[in-house]
Amino acid sequence: MARALSTSISRRSIVAGLAMTAIPLSLASSDKAYAQDRQTTPEKSLYERLGGVFAIAAVVDHFSDAVVKNPIVGQESKNPQLREWHTKSLERLPGLKFMRTLWVCDVSGGSFKFTATRPGATSLGLEEAHRNLRISPAEFDEVAAELGRSLDHFKVPKREKAEVLEAFAAHKDEVTAGYSAKRG
Repeated sequence: MARALSTSISRRSIVAGLAMTAIPLSLASSDKAYAQDRQTTPEKSLYERLGGVFAIAAVVDHFSDAVVKNPIVGQESKNPQLREWHTKSLERLPGLKFMRTLWVCDVSGGSFKFTATRPGATSLGLEEAHRNLRISPAEFDEVAAELGRSLDHFKVPKREKAEVLEAFAAHKDEVTAGYSAKRG
């Protein structure tokens, strides 16, 4: 009888031991599968993370209206070209909103493509579209700040907000080319 009991315990011990060694192996393989899945699933583009064309258009609409009212770069700007545009060319604002939406969609990885209305030396032609406005670096920075406020208004997450502002800032030299040419 003592012998049967020890055989039973031995079998039980072996089964328990095997079960205990199998648990870490199954956890390790599930971790490996999760890691492989994360590697094969591509990260969403900025365009997708922003919510696509409709979400981008809402931000652009808000931003564009805010720029018109902004005391530094809008209707009361000390820059006569900006002041004139924001008071005498507002019939063009819907088209400008459309073009800005296309631009954000394009630079954020969306399928919509921006094509400059006045092609220039740069791929997006921004220097020609803004040359006559003679936008100073400080005015550009104020427009960027207005964009940041619009992104905050729509509660765009910090990472996406930073990426949008970085894409915007990358074109500062193009947008301020008219101001630089006037001074030079």
